[in-house]
Amino acid sequence: MSEKIGVMVCGHGSRDAGAVREFASVAEGLRKLMPEMPVEYGYLEFATPIIRDGLDALRERGVTRILAVPGMLFAAGHVKNDIPSVLNTYAAQNDGVTIELGKELGIDPKMIRAAGARIQQALDGADDDVPLHETMLVVVGRGASDPDANGNVAKVMRLLWEGIGFGWGETVYSGVTFPLVEPGLEHAAKLGYRRIVVFPYFLFTGVLVQRIYDHTGRVAMRHRDIEFIKAPYLGDHPLLIETFKERVEQILTGDTAMNCGACKYRTQVLGFEDQVGLAQESHHHHVEGIGSGHAHSHDHSHTHHHHSNYAQYFYYFFYYRGVTGVVSFCRGGYTDE
Repeated sequence: MSEKIGVMVCGHGSRDAGAVREFASVAEGLRKLMPEMPVEYGYLEFATPIIRDGLDALRERGVTRILAVPGMLFAAGHVKNDIPSVLNTYAAQNDGVTIELGKELGIDPKMIRAAGARIQQALDGADDDVPLHETMLVVVGRGASDPDANGNVAKVMRLLWEGIGFGWGETVYSGVTFPLVEPGLEHAAKLGYRRIVVFPYFLFTGVLVQRIYDHTGRVAMRHRDIEFIKAPYLGDHPLLIETFKERVEQILTGDTAMNCGACKYRTQVLGFEDQVGLAQESHHHHVEGIGSGHAHSHDHSHTHHHHSNYAQYFYYFFYYRGVTGVVSFCRGGYTDE
């Protein structure tokens, strides 16, 4: 019997209904680009359907080979650890189904063009005419305990800074690592630029994006001589959906290798030496489905409170400093270590 191939888009999930809708719209866009394959989606936490539900839906449609792609910008703990753990568990429990995991969206020319389009959209909507050499760009990343992922945000900023031609550029993060948004913007305000464009390098809306805009508004109130522009996040830009399609196609061609040269799970990264070769384990099973739709009932004693004010930053910092897991991405999929 010939194999039937399907696509699974694995998202993080959010308690924000808008973010859940936007992720679903991207999956729908991918369905239109790849009508020859069934496409499903699911979330690690805080939303339904969960990843397991999407995998079940594919299996019920007769899919025997599932091409899974992370719905995330960079490969930090979720991509290297949590998603592979969920997929491994499902594959082990369902004979006759193979699951191959593709690369994260990563630093890609299409993604940079999509980001540039969002920034240009914000500049085009500005009231006055401030030249680019008097304008500063601040790119806001989500923030992770993985220095490789944080470094990728800084690289995106640099590509946008030089590509568009800003006078200066800085990188800040919404949590977990530093500099955080508000102190980072306060620092930026001292550099003498007439205009500062704040661009959340996020896929979708949500609590963190709104918090970024709130921080920007507070700093703008304290520095009325500087024009602060809030650029839109990536959203369902067509180039984003094309990048997802490319990641699926790369699984079929075997081009799924991540850049592991600076991965803290595979090599001695300065300050993270104790995390090389840790066992793989997902930390999101206790919040699967919580936050939207129906929740899945699990008997766990966890009392974590995710994404709540500054407690979030410290919780995630120490929580992920102890994250356990490593996945090796290679040609044809991934293997556990």
